[in-house]
Parts: sequence; C-alpha cells; structure tokens
Amino acid sequence: MPPATRPALDVSALPRLVDALVDQGWYIGEAMLDAELCHDLYRELMTLAESEALESAGIGRGPQHTLRRDIRGDAIHWLDRGSLAQRRYLEAMADLQRELNQALFLGLFEYEAHFAHYPPGAFYKRHLDSFQGRANRVVSTVGYLNPDWPVDGGGEMVIFADDDPQREVARVAPAAGNFACFLSERVPHEVLPTRLPRASIAGWFRRNASLGGLVDPAR
Repeated sequence: MPPATRPALDVSALPRLVDALVDQGWYIGEAMLDAELCHDLYRELMTLAESEALESAGIGRGPQHTLRRDIRGDAIHWLDRGSLAQRRYLEAMADLQRELNQALFLGLFEYEAHFAHYPPGAFYKRHLDSFQGRANRVVSTVGYLNPDWPVDGGGEMVIFADDDPQREVARVAPAAGNFACFLSERVPHEVLPTRLPRASIAGWFRRNASLGGLVDPAR
C-alpha cells in the first residue's frame, strides 16, 4: 500500500483511547502511528534542527512568554501543512478530533501542533498544558518519532495522578510510533532529561474561547 494511502493512525485503538480518557484522563498507545510516517516526520524535524530552523521554546504566551532553560529545554517548529508527512499527521488528528467530539461532546474546534526537538540533557519540568485562567486547550497529544530508542536513552514523559501530582502513574518511552493523549487541564506531566536527541510532535485540541473578536489564545 502506498504511504499516502496507509492509515496514519491505528483507528482500532480509538475506542480504547476514548474509554481511557473518561476513566483516567490519559491514554498511551504503543506503535499507534504509522512507521513510515514517523520516519518521514523524523527526517523533516532533524533537517530543521541541523539547519538551525527551530526556535527555542518558552513558557506562557503573549506578554507572559519567557525563555526558562531551568524549566524547559526543547526547540520547536509549528506544523504548517508544508509537507505530505505533516498533512498526513494533521489529517489523522482531524479524525481523532471527530471521534472525540462524537463520543464525548467536547466541542473541539481546532488542533495546533509543533515539532519538538530535545538536545541531549534537555528536559521539561512537571506542568499542566492549560494556561492559568484559560480553558481553551482541552486534550493534549504527543506523537513520538525516534527510531530504535534505547532503554537507557532517557527522555520519557512521566504522567502523574491528577489528584496527587507527586504520584507517578505512567511513563511513555519516546520511541517511534508511540502516542500519548491526555486531558490538558487535569494531567500533570514532565519530560525527563534525555541522553540522546529526542524528537516528537506535541499538539492540542482547543475549544473556541474567543470573545469580542479576540482569538484565545493569540499565536
């Protein structure tokens, strides 16, 4: 089957994903993304990194946006549908958005995502994905792209209990094909220091919280 016609996402896992979001607020799927798609996205991200086309990631938005290497050390590039691989990934997320809206009536209206490149030693301390006072980011996703990730490579995403942010409940190895999905406002998580360059796509399904013509949040 040609790459463009193969399913980018294992749709058979979607019912389990929906049930897990309801039951515990998070879901981890192994080998959920198409292997060739991960390969193409990985090459695209590494080309961006090698050409210094990534921007340092910060925390907060708008006037509150700051660079804090003591909190977060990745570099990013927003997906813009500029390649076939990006379009395939975003179309798969659109299918997931429809599934979530039909099953859970979440009212999700948009998806935004960026490549994330963590150089050796980089990490992202424990945090929530929703911004203080904002309820527009509802469901978070992370797709992992690194081929042949070793057991001792580090860089795992740790998920903590929403009722006890000190209690670890799951870890996700950043191996190609793995996919995590969780409730943005409820699930604390962190990225552990990575020993090797780490490649992923972080994304968020949003509700429309705009008011009076002001887009929330401004990009």
